[in-house]
Amino acid sequence: MRKFVIERQITGVGSLNREELAGAAATSNDALAKLAPDVQWVQSYVAQDRTFCIYLAANERVIHEHARLSGFPATRICEVLNVIDPTTDDRCPSKAAAA
Repeated sequence: MRKFVIERQITGVGSLNREELAGAAATSNDALAKLAPDVQWVQSYVAQDRTFCIYLAANERVIHEHARLSGFPATRICEVLNVIDPTTDDRCPSKAAAA
């Protein structure tokens, strides 16, 4: 499956409490169950008025379908083409120790 970042513009989402976030997760999980195995939710980052969600999906179409079923907008969808982190640097101390 391909990896995607989904930006969802949701006014006030950063102010939701744990119980409200749990309800949102349940709504999302219900939609995911209808679309399985073509999409998996990895995790979401909650900001003030938007979330940034990491999904694994067969294609972008299934992410749009999840948005329709869950009622959570897919404001922007970007496919992840590569991942970098501090260890991508060949000078990283942990790489030198492993060599």
